[in-house]
Amino acid sequence: MNATVARTDYRRSKIHPRKFALLVACASMMMMFAAFTSAYIVRQAAGNWLEFRMPDLFYLSTGVILLSSLSLHSSYLAFKRGNTRVYRLLLSATLVLGLAFVVLQYQGWQALASIGVELTTNPSGSFVYVISGVHAAHVLGGIAALILAMLHAFLLHHRVTPARKLRFELTLIYWHFVDFLWVYLLLFFTLQ
Repeated sequence: MNATVARTDYRRSKIHPRKFALLVACASMMMMFAAFTSAYIVRQAAGNWLEFRMPDLFYLSTGVILLSSLSLHSSYLAFKRGNTRVYRLLLSATLVLGLAFVVLQYQGWQALASIGVELTTNPSGSFVYVISGVHAAHVLGGIAALILAMLHAFLLHHRVTPARKLRFELTLIYWHFVDFLWVYLLLFFTLQ
């Protein structure tokens, strides 16, 4: 009997291994971006640095990705409540907003090029392209997860099972992470 109680207590306080793996992956990605921004600061201090204002498209894309985070979270709440129509609608909106974010990032890079900040012109521009490009690649990974979530939403009967709830939570955690990461990066670029 004591072994059963101890085992149950252990299971209740334990984080799911998939969530733990995702959090470790997010931490490692955060460390990579911290290294990028640290390198940015060190290289900026070395001189030969072009000062420029970030195009407004990057601020617009920030609003879009924050809105996508809100819509995904609302979709998750509707999923848990069993509101299939709202769950699917908001999940679809999140996918569209995620794709819009990537398009706006691309347009932001084009706006940078139009003001003379190209990938190879100056290290300052190179850093912005590389850092925002690597972030956009992570967003594309999140879009792949959203597409998988959409397939589950539209092809499977809506049931809130532990496995489906976990899958949605993993998508939600990752999407919130890439949103937070972009806000951090934009603030970093703006305040530097």
